[in-house]
Amino acid sequence: MTPEEVLNSVVEGINIGDLDSLMTLYETEACFATQSGQLANTPESVGQSLQGFIDLKGKLDLKVKRVLQTSDLALVITEWSFSGTGSDGNPVNMSAKSADVLRQQSDGTWKFVIDNPWGTD
Repeated sequence: MTPEEVLNSVVEGINIGDLDSLMTLYETEACFATQSGQLANTPESVGQSLQGFIDLKGKLDLKVKRVLQTSDLALVITEWSFSGTGSDGNPVNMSAKSADVLRQQSDGTWKFVIDNPWGTD
């Protein structure tokens, strides 16, 4: 799996609501930048952040714009948009440019080290 394919797997996992498959895309010590500017930096808190997107029962669209790769690290820049429904029943629409860092694992797969969906804004 390439870094681009990992990002495509995030889209699939969010859109079908599969938290378990999403969590396999993260290193144990990975961090996730939340919308509030905080860092989720435990597997539990990363899972809670991802579950927040899943709970909106929406659709994530994402386009990989650039991949900068050296050795076992990759910086992936994307543009994404999300449309869902808040717990109050109102529409939720978000979009941003992300900057994510992935590391190639010893088995050749790529996993998130830093997931920053708000990364370039």
